[in-house]
Amino acid sequence: MPKAARFQVDSRLAMLLGETYRSTEQALKELIDNAWDADATVVRVALPAPMTADPIIVDDNGTGMTEKELGSEYLFVANDRTSRRGARTPGLNRQVKGRKGIGKFAGLMVARTMTVETKARGMRTRLVLNRDELRDSQRDLESVDLALEPQPCGADEHGTKITLLHLNQNLSFPSPDKLKALLMLEYGRHPQFTLYVNDEEVDLADIPGETFEHKAALDEVGPVSLRYTISDGKKPLKESGIVVRIAGKSVGKPTYFGLEDDELMPPKLLKKVYGEVEADGLAADVTADWGVVVENSTGFAAVRTWAAHLLRAAIEEQFSREISLAKARHQLAINRALEKLPEYRRPLAQQRMERVIKKLYSMPGLSEERISTSLSVALDAIEMDDYWLVVAAIDAARDKDVKTFAEALDQFGLFDLAVIGTQTRNRLNTLDRVDELIARPETREQEVHLVFENNLWLLGADYALLASNKTLASTIERYAGQKFTGPRASKRPDLLLAEDVQGRYVLIEFKRPDHSITRDDIAQAEKYRDDLRQWFERIEIVMIGAGPAASVDVSRLAPDVRVRSFTSVVSAARTQLRWLLRQLSDPRGHVA
Repeated sequence: MPKAARFQVDSRLAMLLGETYRSTEQALKELIDNAWDADATVVRVALPAPMTADPIIVDDNGTGMTEKELGSEYLFVANDRTSRRGARTPGLNRQVKGRKGIGKFAGLMVARTMTVETKARGMRTRLVLNRDELRDSQRDLESVDLALEPQPCGADEHGTKITLLHLNQNLSFPSPDKLKALLMLEYGRHPQFTLYVNDEEVDLADIPGETFEHKAALDEVGPVSLRYTISDGKKPLKESGIVVRIAGKSVGKPTYFGLEDDELMPPKLLKKVYGEVEADGLAADVTADWGVVVENSTGFAAVRTWAAHLLRAAIEEQFSREISLAKARHQLAINRALEKLPEYRRPLAQQRMERVIKKLYSMPGLSEERISTSLSVALDAIEMDDYWLVVAAIDAARDKDVKTFAEALDQFGLFDLAVIGTQTRNRLNTLDRVDELIARPETREQEVHLVFENNLWLLGADYALLASNKTLASTIERYAGQKFTGPRASKRPDLLLAEDVQGRYVLIEFKRPDHSITRDDIAQAEKYRDDLRQWFERIEIVMIGAGPAASVDVSRLAPDVRVRSFTSVVSAARTQLRWLLRQLSDPRGHVA
Protein backbone atom coordinates (compact mmCIF):
# COMPACT_ATOMS: atom_id res chain seq x y z
CA MET A 1 0.00 0.00 0.00
CA PRO A 2 1.43 3.45 -0.92
CA LYS A 3 2.99 5.41 1.95
CA ALA A 4 2.95 9.19 2.40
CA ALA A 5 6.06 11.30 2.05
CA ARG A 6 6.56 15.06 2.13
CA PHE A 7 9.16 17.61 1.07
CA GLN A 8 11.49 19.09 3.66
CA VAL A 9 12.10 22.75 2.86
CA ASP A 10 14.63 25.25 4.13
CA SER A 11 14.49 29.06 4.03
CA ARG A 12 16.23 29.45 0.63
CA LEU A 13 13.49 27.75 -1.35
CA ALA A 14 11.70 30.88 -2.62
CA MET A 15 14.93 32.23 -4.13
CA LEU A 16 16.15 28.98 -5.68
CA LEU A 17 12.87 27.96 -7.30
CA GLY A 18 13.04 31.20 -9.28
CA GLU A 19 16.05 29.88 -11.18
CA THR A 20 15.43 28.74 -14.74
CA TYR A 21 17.32 26.86 -17.44
CA ARG A 22 18.29 28.36 -20.77
CA SER A 23 16.90 25.45 -22.80
CA THR A 24 15.28 22.04 -22.59
CA GLU A 25 18.68 20.49 -23.21
CA GLN A 26 20.16 22.37 -20.25
CA ALA A 27 17.37 21.12 -18.01
CA LEU A 28 17.98 17.51 -19.08
CA LYS A 29 21.68 17.92 -18.41
CA GLU A 30 20.78 18.74 -14.81
CA LEU A 31 19.21 15.28 -14.49
CA ILE A 32 22.34 13.72 -15.98
CA ASP A 33 24.44 15.64 -13.46
CA ASN A 34 22.46 13.81 -10.78
CA ALA A 35 23.45 10.49 -12.39
CA TRP A 36 27.08 11.61 -12.33
CA ASP A 37 26.80 12.37 -8.62
CA ALA A 38 25.34 8.89 -8.11
CA ASP A 39 28.54 7.33 -9.54
CA ALA A 40 26.77 6.06 -12.67
CA THR A 41 29.03 4.76 -15.42
CA VAL A 42 26.33 4.53 -18.12
CA VAL A 43 23.43 6.90 -18.77
CA ARG A 44 20.87 6.38 -21.52
CA VAL A 45 18.57 9.19 -22.67
CA ALA A 46 15.56 8.45 -24.87
CA LEU A 47 14.02 11.48 -26.59
CA PRO A 48 10.60 11.38 -28.28
CA ALA A 49 10.12 12.02 -31.94
CA PRO A 50 8.52 15.41 -32.67
CA MET A 51 4.72 15.53 -32.62
CA THR A 52 4.42 12.36 -30.51
CA ALA A 53 3.17 11.86 -26.96
CA ASP A 54 6.13 9.65 -25.98
CA PRO A 55 7.99 10.51 -22.78
CA ILE A 56 11.59 11.51 -22.20
CA ILE A 57 13.50 8.85 -20.27
CA VAL A 58 16.82 9.29 -18.45
CA ASP A 59 18.08 5.92 -17.17
CA ASP A 60 21.36 5.43 -15.25
CA ASN A 61 23.19 2.59 -13.49
CA GLY A 62 24.24 4.67 -10.49
CA THR A 63 23.96 3.73 -6.84
CA GLY A 64 20.25 4.51 -6.69
CA MET A 65 18.36 5.36 -3.50
CA THR A 66 16.48 3.48 -0.84
CA GLU A 67 13.06 4.59 0.37
CA LYS A 68 14.70 6.31 3.32
CA GLU A 69 17.32 8.06 1.17
CA LEU A 70 14.65 9.21 -1.27
CA GLY A 71 12.78 10.90 1.57
CA SER A 72 15.73 12.32 3.49
CA GLU A 73 18.07 13.23 0.61
CA TYR A 74 16.21 13.59 -2.71
CA LEU A 75 13.23 15.41 -1.18
CA PHE A 76 15.40 17.67 0.97
CA VAL A 77 15.05 20.79 -1.18
CA ALA A 78 17.52 23.69 -1.37
CA ASN A 79 20.03 22.15 0.99
CA ASP A 80 23.70 22.05 0.01
CA ARG A 81 24.58 18.41 -0.64
CA THR A 82 28.30 18.97 -0.15
CA SER A 83 27.75 20.23 3.39
CA ARG A 84 26.10 16.91 4.28
CA ARG A 85 28.00 14.34 2.24
CA GLY A 86 31.19 16.00 1.07
CA ALA A 87 32.41 17.42 -2.25
CA ARG A 88 33.38 14.00 -3.70
CA THR A 89 31.28 10.98 -4.57
CA PRO A 90 31.89 7.96 -2.32
CA GLY A 91 32.50 5.36 -5.05
CA LEU A 92 34.42 6.93 -7.94
CA ASN A 93 35.68 10.03 -6.09
CA ARG A 94 34.10 12.40 -8.60
CA GLN A 95 33.70 16.13 -8.03
CA VAL A 96 30.05 16.58 -7.07
CA LYS A 97 28.03 18.72 -9.51
CA GLY A 98 24.69 19.02 -7.69
CA ARG A 99 24.93 21.50 -4.82
CA LYS A 100 21.67 23.39 -4.38
CA GLY A 101 19.28 20.46 -4.06
CA ILE A 102 16.91 21.70 -6.77
CA GLY A 103 18.02 19.58 -9.75
CA LYS A 104 14.87 17.48 -9.51
CA PHE A 105 12.85 20.54 -10.55
CA ALA A 106 14.67 20.62 -13.92
CA GLY A 107 12.48 17.78 -15.15
CA LEU A 108 9.35 19.70 -14.22
CA MET A 109 10.42 22.53 -16.51
CA VAL A 110 10.21 20.05 -19.40
CA ALA A 111 7.16 18.01 -18.38
CA ARG A 112 4.07 18.21 -16.23
CA THR A 113 4.68 14.83 -14.62
CA MET A 114 7.99 13.33 -13.53
CA THR A 115 8.27 9.73 -12.33
CA VAL A 116 11.35 8.65 -10.38
CA GLU A 117 12.02 4.91 -10.14
CA THR A 118 15.16 4.08 -8.17
CA LYS A 119 16.72 0.78 -7.06
CA ALA A 120 19.19 0.18 -4.25
CA ARG A 121 19.96 -2.66 -1.80
CA GLY A 122 17.14 -4.95 -2.78
CA MET A 123 14.37 -2.33 -2.96
CA ARG A 124 12.75 -0.50 -5.85
CA THR A 125 11.02 2.79 -4.90
CA ARG A 126 8.75 4.81 -7.16
CA LEU A 127 7.89 8.50 -6.70
CA VAL A 128 5.61 10.69 -8.84
CA LEU A 129 5.93 14.52 -8.97
CA ASN A 130 3.24 16.66 -10.59
CA ARG A 131 4.11 20.22 -11.57
CA ASP A 132 0.55 21.53 -11.31
CA GLU A 133 0.15 20.26 -7.75
CA LEU A 134 3.46 21.80 -6.68
CA ARG A 135 2.61 25.08 -8.37
CA ASP A 136 -0.83 25.29 -6.83
CA SER A 137 0.69 24.73 -3.41
CA GLN A 138 2.70 27.93 -3.98
CA ARG A 139 5.68 27.87 -1.59
CA ASP A 140 4.14 25.59 1.06
CA LEU A 141 5.52 22.36 -0.40
CA GLU A 142 5.51 20.66 2.97
CA SER A 143 1.73 20.33 2.63
CA VAL A 144 1.92 18.32 -0.63
CA ASP A 145 1.55 14.56 -0.19
CA LEU A 146 3.80 12.57 -2.54
CA ALA A 147 3.15 8.86 -3.13
CA LEU A 148 6.15 6.57 -2.44
CA GLU A 149 5.73 2.99 -3.66
CA PRO A 150 8.45 0.59 -2.37
CA GLN A 151 8.77 -2.94 -3.82
CA PRO A 152 11.43 -5.65 -3.52
CA CYS A 153 13.95 -6.09 -6.37
CA GLY A 154 17.13 -8.06 -7.00
CA ALA A 155 19.89 -7.48 -4.46
CA ASP A 156 22.36 -6.56 -7.21
CA GLU A 157 20.02 -4.14 -9.03
CA HIS A 158 20.82 -0.43 -8.76
CA GLY A 159 20.25 2.82 -10.63
CA THR A 160 17.61 5.49 -11.26
CA LYS A 161 15.15 5.96 -14.11
CA ILE A 162 13.47 9.35 -14.67
CA THR A 163 10.40 9.41 -16.91
CA LEU A 164 9.04 12.79 -18.05
CA LEU A 165 5.40 12.68 -19.16
CA HIS A 166 3.05 15.29 -20.66
CA LEU A 167 5.82 17.45 -22.12
CA ASN A 168 5.59 21.22 -21.96
CA GLN A 169 4.01 22.24 -25.27
CA ASN A 170 5.34 25.79 -24.93
CA LEU A 171 8.89 24.50 -25.40
CA SER A 172 10.40 22.99 -28.52
CA PHE A 173 11.19 19.29 -28.40
CA PRO A 174 14.73 18.65 -27.20
CA SER A 175 17.20 18.27 -30.04
CA PRO A 176 19.33 15.09 -29.96
CA ASP A 177 22.18 16.92 -31.70
CA LYS A 178 22.15 19.84 -29.26
CA LEU A 179 21.94 17.55 -26.25
CA LYS A 180 24.80 15.36 -27.46
CA ALA A 181 27.00 18.39 -28.14
CA LEU A 182 26.26 19.76 -24.67
CA LEU A 183 27.00 16.43 -22.99
CA MET A 184 30.17 15.87 -25.00
CA LEU A 185 31.64 19.18 -23.91
CA GLU A 186 30.75 18.51 -20.28
CA TYR A 187 31.61 14.83 -20.00
CA GLY A 188 33.75 13.92 -23.01
CA ARG A 189 36.96 13.74 -20.97
CA HIS A 190 35.67 11.06 -18.57
CA PRO A 191 36.28 7.44 -19.67
CA GLN A 192 34.16 6.02 -16.81
CA PHE A 193 31.03 7.86 -17.90
CA THR A 194 29.41 6.66 -21.13
CA LEU A 195 26.37 8.53 -22.47
CA TYR A 196 23.82 7.40 -25.03
CA VAL A 197 21.14 9.56 -26.66
CA ASN A 198 18.56 7.55 -28.57
CA ASP A 199 20.94 4.55 -28.39
CA GLU A 200 23.78 6.49 -30.06
CA GLU A 201 26.92 6.95 -28.00
CA VAL A 202 27.98 10.56 -27.44
CA ASP A 203 31.46 11.21 -28.86
CA LEU A 204 33.72 13.79 -30.52
CA ALA A 205 31.68 13.90 -33.72
CA ASP A 206 28.81 15.44 -31.75
CA ILE A 207 30.69 18.72 -31.25
CA PRO A 208 29.48 21.06 -34.02
CA GLY A 209 32.35 21.59 -36.43
CA GLU A 210 34.73 19.65 -38.65
CA THR A 211 36.11 16.36 -37.30
CA PHE A 212 39.49 14.97 -38.36
CA GLU A 213 40.88 11.43 -38.00
CA HIS A 214 44.46 10.26 -38.65
CA LYS A 215 46.24 6.96 -38.09
CA ALA A 216 49.90 6.03 -38.42
CA ALA A 217 52.54 3.56 -37.29
CA LEU A 218 55.51 5.35 -35.71
CA ASP A 219 58.84 3.54 -35.38
CA GLU A 220 59.28 4.60 -31.74
CA VAL A 221 55.71 3.84 -30.60
CA GLY A 222 53.81 1.63 -33.01
CA PRO A 223 50.17 2.29 -33.99
CA VAL A 224 48.82 5.73 -33.06
CA SER A 225 45.59 7.54 -33.88
CA LEU A 226 44.55 11.16 -33.64
CA ARG A 227 40.92 12.26 -33.61
CA TYR A 228 39.73 15.81 -32.97
CA THR A 229 37.10 18.39 -33.85
CA ILE A 230 37.55 22.11 -34.53
CA SER A 231 34.37 23.67 -33.20
CA ASP A 232 32.49 26.12 -35.39
CA GLY A 233 30.97 27.86 -32.38
CA LYS A 234 31.91 31.40 -31.38
CA LYS A 235 33.03 30.58 -27.85
CA PRO A 236 36.13 28.61 -26.78
CA LEU A 237 35.52 25.07 -25.59
CA LYS A 238 35.69 23.93 -22.00
CA GLU A 239 38.85 21.82 -21.45
CA SER A 240 39.94 22.33 -25.06
CA GLY A 241 43.03 20.62 -26.44
CA ILE A 242 44.14 17.05 -27.17
CA VAL A 243 44.15 14.42 -24.44
CA VAL A 244 46.74 11.62 -24.59
CA ARG A 245 45.03 8.28 -24.04
CA ILE A 246 47.11 5.18 -23.26
CA ALA A 247 45.53 1.75 -22.73
CA GLY A 248 42.15 3.45 -22.46
CA LYS A 249 43.25 5.88 -19.74
CA SER A 250 43.69 9.65 -20.08
CA VAL A 251 47.20 10.71 -19.07
CA GLY A 252 47.87 14.32 -18.07
CA LYS A 253 45.97 17.43 -19.04
CA PRO A 254 44.81 18.40 -22.57
CA THR A 255 47.67 19.76 -24.67
CA TYR A 256 48.28 21.56 -27.96
CA PHE A 257 51.67 19.87 -28.48
CA GLY A 258 53.55 23.15 -28.25
CA LEU A 259 51.44 25.02 -30.81
CA GLU A 260 50.30 27.41 -28.07
CA ASP A 261 53.86 28.83 -28.04
CA ASP A 262 53.84 29.52 -31.80
CA GLU A 263 53.13 33.22 -32.43
CA LEU A 264 51.64 32.37 -35.83
CA MET A 265 48.99 30.11 -34.33
CA PRO A 266 45.69 31.93 -33.64
CA PRO A 267 44.84 31.29 -29.96
CA LYS A 268 41.15 31.66 -30.79
CA LEU A 269 41.18 28.52 -32.92
CA LEU A 270 43.39 26.55 -30.56
CA LYS A 271 40.71 27.03 -27.90
CA LYS A 272 38.19 25.42 -30.28
CA VAL A 273 40.16 22.17 -30.69
CA TYR A 274 38.86 19.16 -28.78
CA GLY A 275 40.16 15.64 -29.24
CA GLU A 276 42.40 12.77 -28.22
CA VAL A 277 45.44 10.87 -29.40
CA GLU A 278 45.70 7.14 -28.65
CA ALA A 279 49.19 5.70 -28.26
CA ASP A 280 49.22 2.43 -26.30
CA GLY A 281 52.90 2.02 -27.12
CA LEU A 282 53.71 4.72 -24.54
CA ALA A 283 52.55 2.58 -21.60
CA ALA A 284 56.14 2.03 -20.42
CA ASP A 285 56.80 5.79 -20.45
CA VAL A 286 54.05 6.83 -18.01
CA THR A 287 54.74 7.82 -14.40
CA ALA A 288 53.71 5.38 -11.66
CA ASP A 289 50.52 7.32 -10.89
CA TRP A 290 49.65 7.62 -14.59
CA GLY A 291 49.68 11.39 -14.12
CA VAL A 292 51.97 12.34 -17.04
CA VAL A 293 54.26 10.89 -19.69
CA VAL A 294 57.93 11.16 -18.62
CA GLU A 295 59.59 14.24 -20.13
CA ASN A 296 62.47 12.53 -21.95
CA SER A 297 60.33 9.88 -23.67
CA THR A 298 61.52 9.56 -27.28
CA GLY A 299 58.26 7.86 -28.15
CA PHE A 300 56.17 10.75 -26.85
CA ALA A 301 58.44 13.19 -28.72
CA ALA A 302 57.62 11.32 -31.93
CA VAL A 303 53.88 11.38 -31.15
CA ARG A 304 54.08 15.06 -30.31
CA THR A 305 55.82 15.93 -33.60
CA TRP A 306 53.41 13.82 -35.65
CA ALA A 307 50.27 15.19 -34.00
CA ALA A 308 51.46 18.82 -33.98
CA HIS A 309 52.14 18.70 -37.73
CA LEU A 310 48.63 17.45 -38.49
CA LEU A 311 46.98 19.81 -36.03
CA ARG A 312 48.88 22.81 -37.41
CA ALA A 313 47.79 22.07 -40.99
CA ALA A 314 44.11 21.77 -40.02
CA ILE A 315 44.14 24.97 -37.92
CA GLU A 316 45.92 26.98 -40.61
CA GLU A 317 43.37 25.83 -43.19
CA GLN A 318 40.50 26.74 -40.87
CA PHE A 319 42.10 30.10 -40.09
CA SER A 320 42.55 30.79 -43.78
CA ARG A 321 38.82 30.23 -44.33
CA GLU A 322 37.91 32.55 -41.46
CA ILE A 323 40.19 35.26 -42.81
CA SER A 324 38.64 34.90 -46.28
CA LEU A 325 35.17 35.35 -44.80
CA ALA A 326 36.34 38.34 -42.77
CA LYS A 327 37.85 39.95 -45.86
CA ALA A 328 34.61 39.44 -47.75
CA ARG A 329 32.63 41.14 -44.96
CA HIS A 330 34.90 44.18 -44.92
CA GLN A 331 35.95 44.35 -48.59
CA LEU A 332 33.44 47.05 -49.56
CA ALA A 333 34.84 49.44 -46.94
CA ILE A 334 38.40 48.53 -47.95
CA ASN A 335 37.60 49.22 -51.60
CA ARG A 336 36.20 52.65 -50.71
CA ALA A 337 39.41 53.50 -48.88
CA LEU A 338 41.56 52.23 -51.78
CA GLU A 339 39.66 54.40 -54.25
CA LYS A 340 40.99 57.49 -52.48
CA LEU A 341 44.60 56.43 -53.15
CA PRO A 342 46.68 56.77 -56.31
CA GLU A 343 46.47 53.58 -58.35
CA TYR A 344 50.12 52.60 -57.82
CA ARG A 345 49.56 52.55 -54.03
CA ARG A 346 46.51 50.30 -54.03
CA PRO A 347 48.13 46.81 -54.28
CA LEU A 348 50.37 47.43 -51.27
CA ALA A 349 47.50 49.02 -49.33
CA GLN A 350 45.36 45.95 -50.06
CA GLN A 351 48.16 43.71 -48.74
CA ARG A 352 48.43 45.81 -45.63
CA MET A 353 44.71 45.58 -44.89
CA GLU A 354 44.84 41.80 -45.31
CA ARG A 355 47.70 41.74 -42.82
CA VAL A 356 45.77 43.88 -40.34
CA ILE A 357 42.68 41.65 -40.63
CA LYS A 358 44.78 38.53 -40.05
CA LYS A 359 46.40 40.09 -37.00
CA LEU A 360 43.07 41.20 -35.53
CA TYR A 361 41.41 37.82 -36.01
CA SER A 362 44.33 36.00 -34.42
CA MET A 363 44.12 38.01 -31.20
CA PRO A 364 42.52 35.98 -28.37
CA GLY A 365 39.25 37.21 -26.92
CA LEU A 366 38.81 40.01 -29.47
CA SER A 367 35.13 40.58 -30.22
CA GLU A 368 33.73 41.51 -33.64
CA GLU A 369 32.93 44.94 -32.19
CA ARG A 370 36.58 45.52 -31.24
CA ILE A 371 37.74 44.25 -34.63
CA SER A 372 35.44 46.72 -36.43
CA THR A 373 36.76 49.62 -34.36
CA SER A 374 40.39 48.68 -35.05
CA LEU A 375 39.79 48.09 -38.74
CA SER A 376 38.03 51.43 -39.12
CA VAL A 377 41.06 53.22 -37.70
CA ALA A 378 43.40 51.22 -39.95
CA LEU A 379 41.37 52.15 -43.04
CA ASP A 380 41.80 55.83 -42.24
CA ALA A 381 45.51 55.33 -41.60
CA ILE A 382 46.32 53.96 -45.09
CA GLU A 383 46.02 57.48 -46.49
CA MET A 384 48.98 58.77 -44.47
CA ASP A 385 51.95 59.58 -46.71
CA ASP A 386 54.65 58.59 -44.20
CA TYR A 387 53.48 55.01 -44.38
CA TRP A 388 54.55 54.74 -48.00
CA LEU A 389 58.08 55.82 -47.15
CA VAL A 390 58.41 52.65 -45.07
CA VAL A 391 56.96 50.54 -47.88
CA ALA A 392 59.48 52.06 -50.28
CA ALA A 393 62.27 51.20 -47.85
CA ILE A 394 61.16 47.57 -47.80
CA ASP A 395 61.07 47.41 -51.59
CA ALA A 396 64.55 48.89 -51.79
CA ALA A 397 65.89 46.40 -49.23
CA ARG A 398 64.79 43.39 -51.27
CA ASP A 399 67.90 43.66 -53.43
CA LYS A 400 70.23 43.95 -50.42
CA ASP A 401 71.43 41.51 -47.78
CA VAL A 402 69.06 39.49 -45.62
CA LYS A 403 69.81 41.52 -42.46
CA THR A 404 68.90 44.81 -44.14
CA PHE A 405 65.72 43.32 -45.53
CA ALA A 406 64.75 41.89 -42.13
CA GLU A 407 65.35 45.25 -40.46
CA ALA A 408 63.12 46.93 -43.04
CA LEU A 409 60.34 44.44 -42.39
CA ASP A 410 60.67 44.98 -38.64
CA GLN A 411 60.44 48.72 -39.21
CA PHE A 412 57.31 48.10 -41.29
CA GLY A 413 55.63 46.25 -38.42
CA LEU A 414 56.51 48.89 -35.85
CA PHE A 415 55.44 51.71 -38.11
CA ASP A 416 52.23 49.90 -38.91
CA LEU A 417 51.31 50.08 -35.22
CA ALA A 418 52.56 53.64 -34.92
CA VAL A 419 50.35 54.82 -37.78
CA ILE A 420 47.27 53.26 -36.22
CA GLY A 421 48.25 54.70 -32.84
CA THR A 422 48.63 58.18 -34.31
CA GLN A 423 45.30 57.92 -36.07
CA THR A 424 43.65 56.79 -32.84
CA ARG A 425 45.02 59.82 -30.98
CA ASN A 426 43.76 62.05 -33.78
CA ARG A 427 40.29 60.61 -33.33
CA LEU A 428 40.44 61.20 -29.58
CA ASN A 429 41.30 64.83 -30.29
CA THR A 430 38.34 64.99 -32.66
CA LEU A 431 36.09 63.79 -29.84
CA ASP A 432 37.27 66.66 -27.68
CA ARG A 433 36.21 69.10 -30.41
CA VAL A 434 32.83 67.36 -30.78
CA ASP A 435 32.32 67.66 -27.02
CA GLU A 436 32.87 71.40 -27.30
CA LEU A 437 30.49 71.67 -30.24
CA ILE A 438 27.54 69.88 -28.59
CA ALA A 439 28.03 71.90 -25.39
CA ARG A 440 27.30 75.18 -27.18
CA PRO A 441 23.63 76.20 -26.90
CA GLU A 442 23.68 77.79 -30.37
CA THR A 443 24.74 74.54 -32.14
CA ARG A 444 22.16 73.41 -34.73
CA GLU A 445 21.52 70.18 -36.61
CA GLN A 446 23.53 71.27 -39.64
CA GLU A 447 26.78 71.67 -37.71
CA VAL A 448 26.69 68.23 -36.10
CA HIS A 449 25.54 66.69 -39.39
CA LEU A 450 28.69 67.93 -41.10
CA VAL A 451 30.90 66.43 -38.40
CA PHE A 452 29.19 63.03 -38.40
CA GLU A 453 28.95 62.73 -42.18
CA ASN A 454 32.75 62.79 -42.42
CA ASN A 455 33.35 60.80 -39.23
CA LEU A 456 30.78 58.02 -39.10
CA TRP A 457 33.10 56.04 -36.80
CA LEU A 458 31.71 58.34 -34.07
CA LEU A 459 28.65 56.08 -33.88
CA GLY A 460 30.77 53.19 -32.56
CA ALA A 461 31.97 49.80 -33.71
CA ASP A 462 28.53 48.70 -34.96
CA TYR A 463 28.66 51.57 -37.45
CA ALA A 464 32.43 51.93 -37.88
CA LEU A 465 32.34 50.77 -41.51
CA LEU A 466 29.37 52.87 -42.58
CA ALA A 467 29.87 55.11 -45.55
CA SER A 468 27.91 57.93 -47.11
CA ASN A 469 28.22 58.57 -50.84
CA LYS A 470 26.86 60.95 -53.46
CA THR A 471 24.12 58.55 -54.58
CA LEU A 472 22.68 58.26 -51.07
CA ALA A 473 23.05 61.99 -50.46
CA SER A 474 21.24 62.84 -53.70
CA THR A 475 18.43 60.45 -52.80
CA ILE A 476 17.90 62.23 -49.49
CA GLU A 477 18.12 65.62 -51.20
CA ARG A 478 15.55 64.63 -53.82
CA TYR A 479 13.20 63.17 -51.23
CA ALA A 480 13.41 66.15 -48.86
CA GLY A 481 13.12 68.60 -51.73
CA GLN A 482 9.83 67.00 -52.83
CA LYS A 483 8.30 66.61 -49.38
CA PHE A 484 9.29 69.91 -47.80
CA THR A 485 8.49 72.82 -50.10
CA GLY A 486 6.91 76.20 -49.62
CA PRO A 487 5.75 76.83 -46.02
CA ARG A 488 7.02 73.36 -45.02
CA ALA A 489 10.61 74.12 -46.03
CA SER A 490 11.41 75.34 -42.52
CA LYS A 491 10.42 71.92 -41.13
CA ARG A 492 12.78 70.00 -43.36
CA PRO A 493 14.51 67.28 -41.27
CA ASP A 494 18.27 66.85 -41.15
CA LEU A 495 18.74 63.34 -42.52
CA LEU A 496 21.81 61.32 -43.42
CA LEU A 497 21.62 57.97 -45.21
CA ALA A 498 24.63 55.64 -44.99
CA GLU A 499 25.42 52.07 -46.04
CA ASP A 500 27.59 49.39 -44.42
CA VAL A 501 29.63 46.59 -45.97
CA GLN A 502 26.74 44.10 -45.78
CA GLY A 503 24.26 46.26 -47.64
CA ARG A 504 22.45 47.49 -44.54
CA TYR A 505 21.23 51.09 -44.72
CA VAL A 506 21.12 53.41 -41.73
CA LEU A 507 18.94 56.52 -41.71
CA ILE A 508 20.32 59.02 -39.20
CA GLU A 509 18.22 61.98 -38.12
CA PHE A 510 20.04 64.72 -36.26
CA LYS A 511 18.29 66.88 -33.70
CA ARG A 512 19.72 69.80 -31.81
CA PRO A 513 22.06 68.66 -29.01
CA ASP A 514 19.61 70.10 -26.47
CA HIS A 515 16.47 68.52 -28.02
CA SER A 516 14.98 65.49 -26.22
CA ILE A 517 13.53 63.03 -28.71
CA THR A 518 9.80 62.39 -28.28
CA ARG A 519 7.50 59.64 -29.48
CA ASP A 520 6.20 61.98 -32.19
CA ASP A 521 9.79 62.47 -33.40
CA ILE A 522 10.25 58.71 -33.62
CA ALA A 523 6.95 58.20 -35.45
CA GLN A 524 7.95 60.88 -37.96
CA ALA A 525 11.34 59.26 -38.56
CA GLU A 526 9.60 55.93 -39.23
CA LYS A 527 7.43 57.73 -41.79
CA TYR A 528 10.57 59.04 -43.52
CA ARG A 529 11.89 55.48 -43.65
CA ASP A 530 8.65 54.14 -45.11
CA ASP A 531 8.90 56.72 -47.89
CA LEU A 532 12.53 55.78 -48.62
CA ARG A 533 11.78 52.06 -48.88
CA GLN A 534 10.83 52.54 -52.53
CA TRP A 535 14.60 52.74 -53.12
CA PHE A 536 16.11 50.82 -50.20
CA GLU A 537 14.71 47.81 -48.32
CA ARG A 538 16.69 47.29 -45.10
CA ILE A 539 16.83 50.62 -43.29
CA GLU A 540 17.69 51.08 -39.63
CA ILE A 541 16.86 54.34 -37.85
CA VAL A 542 19.25 56.16 -35.52
CA MET A 543 18.04 59.39 -33.90
CA ILE A 544 20.57 61.58 -32.11
CA GLY A 545 19.81 64.55 -29.88
CA ALA A 546 19.75 65.07 -26.12
CA GLY A 547 18.50 61.51 -25.71
CA PRO A 548 14.98 60.12 -25.27
CA ALA A 549 12.33 62.24 -23.61
CA ALA A 550 11.01 61.08 -20.24
CA SER A 551 7.86 59.72 -21.90
CA VAL A 552 9.83 57.39 -24.21
CA ASP A 553 10.50 53.84 -23.00
CA VAL A 554 13.49 52.79 -25.13
CA SER A 555 13.03 49.12 -24.19
CA ARG A 556 9.76 49.13 -26.14
CA LEU A 557 11.12 50.61 -29.34
CA ALA A 558 11.28 48.50 -32.48
CA PRO A 559 14.57 46.54 -32.80
CA ASP A 560 15.65 48.63 -35.80
CA VAL A 561 15.09 52.01 -34.09
CA ARG A 562 17.71 53.51 -31.80
CA VAL A 563 17.58 56.77 -29.85
CA ARG A 564 20.89 58.14 -28.62
CA SER A 565 22.31 61.27 -27.08
CA PHE A 566 25.34 63.06 -28.49
CA THR A 567 26.94 62.76 -25.07
CA SER A 568 26.59 58.95 -24.95
CA VAL A 569 27.83 58.64 -28.54
CA VAL A 570 31.00 60.57 -27.77
CA SER A 571 31.55 58.72 -24.48
CA ALA A 572 31.23 55.28 -26.12
CA ALA A 573 33.58 56.25 -28.97
CA ARG A 574 36.16 57.53 -26.48
CA THR A 575 36.02 54.25 -24.53
CA GLN A 576 36.63 52.22 -27.72
CA LEU A 577 39.57 54.35 -28.81
CA ARG A 578 41.23 54.30 -25.41
CA TRP A 579 40.91 50.53 -25.43
CA LEU A 580 42.62 50.41 -28.82
CA LEU A 581 45.52 52.54 -27.57
CA ARG A 582 46.05 50.09 -24.70
CA GLN A 583 46.19 47.21 -27.18
CA LEU A 584 48.88 49.03 -29.14
CA SER A 585 51.14 49.36 -26.10
CA ASP A 586 54.40 47.44 -26.16
CA PRO A 587 55.49 45.09 -23.33
CA ARG A 588 57.12 48.00 -21.49
CA GLY A 589 53.81 49.85 -21.40
CA HIS A 590 54.86 52.52 -23.95
CA VAL A 591 52.24 53.38 -26.52
CA ALA A 592 53.31 52.69 -30.05
